[in-house]
Amino acid sequence: MTPPIGRRTLLRLGVAAAAAALTPSRAVAAPTAPLDARETRLGNLRRLTAGGQNAEAYWDATGTRLIFQSTRPPHGCDQMFTMRADGNEQKLLSSGAGRTTCGFFFPDGRRVIYASTHLGGGACPAPPDRSQGYVWPLYASWDIFAADADGGNLQRLTDNDTYDAECAVSPDGRRIVFTSLREGDLDLYLMDADGGNVRRLTDTPGYDGGPFFSWDGRLIVFRASRPEGREELEDYHALLARGLVRPRRLDIYLMNADGTGVRRVTRLAGANFAPFLHPNSRQIIFSSNLHDPSGRSFALYLVNVDGSGLERVTWAEGFASFPMFTRDGKRLVFCSGRGAAAPRDLDVFVADWDDR
Repeated sequence: MTPPIGRRTLLRLGVAAAAAALTPSRAVAAPTAPLDARETRLGNLRRLTAGGQNAEAYWDATGTRLIFQSTRPPHGCDQMFTMRADGNEQKLLSSGAGRTTCGFFFPDGRRVIYASTHLGGGACPAPPDRSQGYVWPLYASWDIFAADADGGNLQRLTDNDTYDAECAVSPDGRRIVFTSLREGDLDLYLMDADGGNVRRLTDTPGYDGGPFFSWDGRLIVFRASRPEGREELEDYHALLARGLVRPRRLDIYLMNADGTGVRRVTRLAGANFAPFLHPNSRQIIFSSNLHDPSGRSFALYLVNVDGSGLERVTWAEGFASFPMFTRDGKRLVFCSGRGAAAPRDLDVFVADWDDR
């Protein structure tokens, strides 16, 4: 077990200084297996990582860099990395302590945010008890931090003994949207870039998470699991009391950036999550297992913001998720197990996008 690292020490040094910044690159935009003939939206597919578990890769405003989380030796759970858009210069951003997730660039590219458990101790958090079904853990040690793009000058933005994570920066760099359990339910909140002026955006019982601003900053897209009926609501609250949530049924929602005008976009089977708006603000790309009765296989789908025009985008077996368009809409990044060397491996892929 790694001994706990004092929070004052980490906040003083900054995560990059505590870590040794450079990690050798794992891949450089390697060509992959040919696209399925049905994947007509995609072209020039490139794999940027090579093995391990790499996920939640998100563009900077210029489309030249990505921030992503990765579990790779010597780390036992996800740490935060950055890399160039071709897969070069993969650099460790976080300290190696705790677990990290949900990285995102500020628009100037000089600062980033991410969530981390490191103030709760240096070891990876214990996995949840899944003896009674698949659940996600809601570690009370998750907090949101800002740092320089090299990991230095670490700043704590949230300070609660409860779950704060799933964060993204607005295109103007002034606001951060995130998920929190601070008022007893998993709701979306908005705060200023320095962590101040926190305001609640959603208050319907259920799990609201994975929010992202549209590229024009007018909208927020997110996924939600809203309990239906007394039995589901009681199960949801019982799990929350144990620091858990069951992502059994998720759908895509959209609202104005101030929290008004919440509307449900999808009414589909299974788990529909990881949504991101196309720069035209008329379409949403997301991940879903709606095609698989077993619920194990996930593909990318495209849908209009009014719920019409559902279109499957990826057809490779296994897992595909965490899609994000560049600001000009010409490229798509996503994570997938296609062509993986090991069953649980996930890699970061970039493809040209055909708007037709």
